[in-house]
Amino acid sequence: MDQALRKQWPIMTQDQRISEAISRDEPRLRNFIRRRVPDPGDAEDILQDVFYELVEAYRMMKPVEQVTAWLFRVARNRITDLFRRKKREAQRTEPTFAEDSEALLLEELLPSAEAGPDEAYFRSVLLEELDHALDELPAEQREVFIAHELMGYSFKELAAQSGVSVNTLLSRKHYAVLHLRQRLQAIYHEFTKK
Repeated sequence: MDQALRKQWPIMTQDQRISEAISRDEPRLRNFIRRRVPDPGDAEDILQDVFYELVEAYRMMKPVEQVTAWLFRVARNRITDLFRRKKREAQRTEPTFAEDSEALLLEELLPSAEAGPDEAYFRSVLLEELDHALDELPAEQREVFIAHELMGYSFKELAAQSGVSVNTLLSRKHYAVLHLRQRLQAIYHEFTKK
């Protein structure tokens, strides 16, 4: 009977750790996701996926050392996956035409994560800096940039959804791109000069 209790103890401890992590980190994680994902349903799905992955990691006997940092990293990855999926869907349904000369082709600028450890590190640093730079933008500029550039919505769709004119949306994205270019240029040049 002693052995049965000892075998159950680590499971209870894991459950407690998971519960504590969820209650501690859920509000901040939800805000983090909601600032980057305009659709509340998509944001909630990502939040649930992140917590599901935490539970799976413990079930697979891969306890997470720094749970909060791990949760935010997984959330960032899920957000990126969502943006890629939405962009692919938008590209399949209609041809993509640049509506302004400030198009920033993020996937083309970033090195492939599979290209090796140096490129994977460079990619993670750039994505982290992009994340911070996006946080610095006014909310209107950030929302337009994310919806158009990362999620693949056209300016016409955004204007219809928001009630804001296409010209205003173009202007907001223009200022967002200027800020992001200025903010990310130094880090990009640091890694690309060799």
